[in-house]
Amino acid sequence: MSVISTHKDTENLTLTFVAEFPADIDRVWQIWEDPRQLERWWGPPTWPATFVRHEMVPGGESRYYMTGPDGDKARGWWKIIALDGPRSFEFEDGFAGDDGEPSGFLGSTRCVVTLEQNGGTTRMTTVSSFESAEQLEEMVKMGMEEGVGLAMGQIDALLAA
Repeated sequence: MSVISTHKDTENLTLTFVAEFPADIDRVWQIWEDPRQLERWWGPPTWPATFVRHEMVPGGESRYYMTGPDGDKARGWWKIIALDGPRSFEFEDGFAGDDGEPSGFLGSTRCVVTLEQNGGTTRMTTVSSFESAEQLEEMVKMGMEEGVGLAMGQIDALLAA
């Protein structure tokens, strides 16, 4: 399992995941930058993602949907806030409506991804910041903590391919 720790901080309204991968930083960066690789791990294994738009540049936007076992679709969006590849990037994300555009459902979160080379491995830290304690608790109730952990658990196989 690539995820080595998770931490929910209700005081600072954050949810942090730390994972380590047996690959160099440039290879781990590719799994964020390339939408075909991103969709092989973004989303829990039973809810694979399809990115229909992915602009990995400051101000760029992404649109995607995840397809559940019954064919249900959950749509989401990103807006890239800052980018310093291959070391870090920051994006805002949230739920989208059937048209793929932000729906406003549960507001948005801000996620900072940091990659650090450590010998032959890369440490990836993702910190999601929430607008309120209610939003954080609702997202955790919906399975975000478990879902992100399962999603990141798919990265090892992708990197080994």
